[in-house]
Amino acid sequence: MLLFNALCHSSYAYEVNQLGRDIKNNERLEFLGDAVVELVVCDILFQKYPEASEGEMAKVKGAVASEEVLTEIASRYELGKYIFLGKGEEKTGGRTRSSIIADTFEAVCAAIYLDGGLDAVKKVFSKDFEGFIEIFLSGQRIFDYKTALQEITQERYRELPEYRTVKVDDNGKFMVELYLQGKKVATGTGSSKKDAEKDAARKAYDYLTTSSE
Repeated sequence: MLLFNALCHSSYAYEVNQLGRDIKNNERLEFLGDAVVELVVCDILFQKYPEASEGEMAKVKGAVASEEVLTEIASRYELGKYIFLGKGEEKTGGRTRSSIIADTFEAVCAAIYLDGGLDAVKKVFSKDFEGFIEIFLSGQRIFDYKTALQEITQERYRELPEYRTVKVDDNGKFMVELYLQGKKVATGTGSSKKDAEKDAARKAYDYLTTSSE
């Protein structure tokens, strides 16, 4: 029952409960799972990286526990296939929406924690978390592309990037264009405006850091 609740999106629970059933959605588990994920990541950082400073650990924790990374981890297990969604959410692309996938992943972590404790969560997902911790600590991946891009544009152009939302398709996908000095530099897409802006920032950052201009 715990696992079912973890996979039960609020849209599904609402539709089913309209028929007289009493199904709990995964929001409470998601709340607990958010803390469980952060604790597991903090424990790995503390135990395996004694040289990491408090500041470094805080940045890595935030990056690894982010919606973007949790969605990547969940996608390795094809978690989206198993989420119970309402018909409306299904039609608008909820099964591939990063916010829903990441939230469900947190709920699953909470279910595992309640059933077997923190060690059980580590047993299932520690390799995934450790892999991303290594990536961020080694500098292979930027913690926050929007902030990193902003620092570059302020230094190079004395201005901030401008994000323009240009499209939202029938599946709820957002498209955002990023402009610098009136010129379009990158286009990003995502299941939310925030995700689309992050995608555009990443592409613009990659362009600016590899461009000879």
